[in-house]
Amino acid sequence: MASRKRSFPPDSSLSTPGKRAPGPGASETDYARWGAEETCLYLRAEGLGEWEEAFREQRITGVGLRCLADADLEKMGLKLLGDRLRVLHSLRKLWQMEAGPSKVFNDPIHGHMEMHPLLVRIIDTPQFQRLRHIKQLGGAYFVFPGASHNRFEHSLGVGHLAGELVRALHQRQPELQITPRDILCVQIAGLCHDLGHGPFSHMFDGKFIPKARPGHTWKHEEASVDMFDHLVKVNDLEPVMREHGLVLPEDLDFIKEQIAGPLDPKESKWPYKGRPEDKSFLYEIVSNKRNGIDVDKWDYFARDCYHLGIKNNFDYSRCLMFARVCEVDGQKHICTRDKEVGNLYDMFHTRNCLHRRAYQHKVANIVETMITEAFLKADGHILFEGSDGKMFSLSEAIDDMEAYTKVTDNVFEQILNSSSAELKNSREILKNIVCRRLYKCLGHTQADQHENVPQERIASWEAALARCVSQDVVLDSEDFIIDVINLDYGMKEKNPINSVRFYSKDDPSKAVQIRKNQVSKLLPEQFAEQLIRVYCKKNDSKSLEAAKKNFVQWCMDENFSKPQDGDIIAPELTPLKPSWQDDNDKEKITFGKARIQLFKR
Repeated sequence: MASRKRSFPPDSSLSTPGKRAPGPGASETDYARWGAEETCLYLRAEGLGEWEEAFREQRITGVGLRCLADADLEKMGLKLLGDRLRVLHSLRKLWQMEAGPSKVFNDPIHGHMEMHPLLVRIIDTPQFQRLRHIKQLGGAYFVFPGASHNRFEHSLGVGHLAGELVRALHQRQPELQITPRDILCVQIAGLCHDLGHGPFSHMFDGKFIPKARPGHTWKHEEASVDMFDHLVKVNDLEPVMREHGLVLPEDLDFIKEQIAGPLDPKESKWPYKGRPEDKSFLYEIVSNKRNGIDVDKWDYFARDCYHLGIKNNFDYSRCLMFARVCEVDGQKHICTRDKEVGNLYDMFHTRNCLHRRAYQHKVANIVETMITEAFLKADGHILFEGSDGKMFSLSEAIDDMEAYTKVTDNVFEQILNSSSAELKNSREILKNIVCRRLYKCLGHTQADQHENVPQERIASWEAALARCVSQDVVLDSEDFIIDVINLDYGMKEKNPINSVRFYSKDDPSKAVQIRKNQVSKLLPEQFAEQLIRVYCKKNDSKSLEAAKKNFVQWCMDENFSKPQDGDIIAPELTPLKPSWQDDNDKEKITFGKARIQLFKR
């Protein structure tokens, strides 16, 4: 079998013991120990001997190779861009030599995913492993038996796709000067973007914390940054990161900015610290604030559809294939081929379908509401030990990452299996969930205009719903729960495709906008709507019948849309509101009135 080792040009210096030119099989620790002479030998072996004198004059050693950038080479006398790219390409081969073995994860969505050793070090920490015990879809698992997947596998998938996208851009456009540091930082951000999720994912930051700590603005992205800092500190990962070529604290800032946005958005025109403005496109890979097209969505669309048993009509592999960076209004942004505009509309349609059919499923939502009630009653009675031995309640654990590391979905079982008298009320609620004694959905309605509904407004609505139709039934405002659900394409009322730029095959460097009327007349006219869903805690037949009639009457009083089954629930009420009648109904009513008048004559 022919040797696969590199053959070096004949040179007496190469045969000197201790002066052998480092070959491509050298380990990372070998080149980290190179002196200036070994570095020059490597350049000569790579056919770049014309520049070895410049490296020798600047005393560039193996450690220095990690931080060498295009601007540094230009200062050293490499004036032509082509020469600098040749040198950088050869030096980056060294970067790809790992300090330890990579690890392969077999994933049902992406197949075999190879992870860099630094990513493996992050994965193998208690802070990351915690994600194994947090359901990706929260309460939806109580409705969809397949939705048992967790934040752990989703995070692995996002880290994998982040690497796939940034490497695709690097191979397609070497002029972007994407460095191995950039690639590794983007992968770490993808891997760690969900570290801050609490029990049952979005239920914790969307329902529990706002009620447990009203007025406290907190998002899981903020906690992800705090947890990442904590993970790095307690596992002493800074030396490991430096060993793999990261520059601290610059690269730590870059990773955190990708997760949660600018650390200090008011600081300057370009608010990011981690990377300069000419690498603005790197901030669109993990969490795209510009138009919402990012690898986070690509993974959870594919993964959630797979586990929910819902068909996924969006193919992210085409986005990987056609992604390209173009200049838009003075900044570099990720664009895609003009023929992919239909695929992107499918992506946002898939997002909307998932929300309608799964994420905002009426039973899943009420399960999460009941879990929230149980957690609120248990708050203060379940404590978690944090830093310096201090104890934190469930809602306070977000203030201390040591305590928050211990907060997972397991809180549900902790309450359910407890014998504490203080947790009795919480325990009863969770037993009702397990035994499927759930609150009943009365239906949903819509307002004419999108409204910002404060908690005080919801309380007044619940009081109005408590008006009793039947004298045999007594209903209280506390018997009703109103859930206001906002559905959109990811940018509220805006069409996110208007924020996407496309390029054509004829001129890949020019970014253009494609308007909706250039695509199809069958696309949606509006990109957001609001559902007002009402539940009743009482589930006996008399109370439910009265509550449903109250719901229809309340929709009439508030001038909301007619509930879907309004004519069945309250056939004596719905004809009283003219705007609820379609043309056929109006004709029937008019004909009926005419017959009555005829018989009167």
